Amino acid sequence: MIKRLSISYSIPAYITIIIFLFISSCSEISKKNKQHEEKSTKTKPPIIKKPGSSFNDTIIINARSAVFYSPDSLQMKKIKVVNEKAIFDMLTHDCHYQMQNARIVIKKYWPQIHVVEASKARYLIFVKTDESKICIDLDNKNDICGLFLFDTKKNPVLVDMPNIDTELGFYFSK
Repeated sequence: MIKRLSISYSIPAYITIIIFLFISSCSEISKKNKQHEEKSTKTKPPIIKKPGSSFNDTIIINARSAVFYSPDSLQMKKIKVVNEKAIFDMLTHDCHYQMQNARIVIKKYWPQIHVVEASKARYLIFVKTDESKICIDLDNKNDICGLFLFDTKKNPVLVDMPNIDTELGFYFSK
């Protein structure tokens, strides 16, 4: 009988220990989730809108064109102020090399496309063959640089510069 009593007392002890471990592990998971949520909300960078252009000029485009846009020098200074140095350096580096590559591809494979540089203008007006006009306000484009392709029969499109090889073919061949 003594063995039965000791066994009956040890079973509830095991159950109590298991329940205690289960409850404490759940509370630890809850604490870790809260800490992770707090950390993720603190590390999210704020969304920064590109500062407006220093100019209000307009460029009119009425031919098959590739229109590169980039900030003017004063706008670039404003962009530098609102970004961390590493981010600003990355943005300017990416723009420089993407635009350089796109210019090389256009010159080599699509020399008939007119290249337009827009750095001291805020507005682009694209005039189609049917005389309709499409106005683009570059202040509304949050990228510091970009490339629009324009065929006078179609609406202009903002393209992905790293994929310029395929973008040119898709847009101008159709």
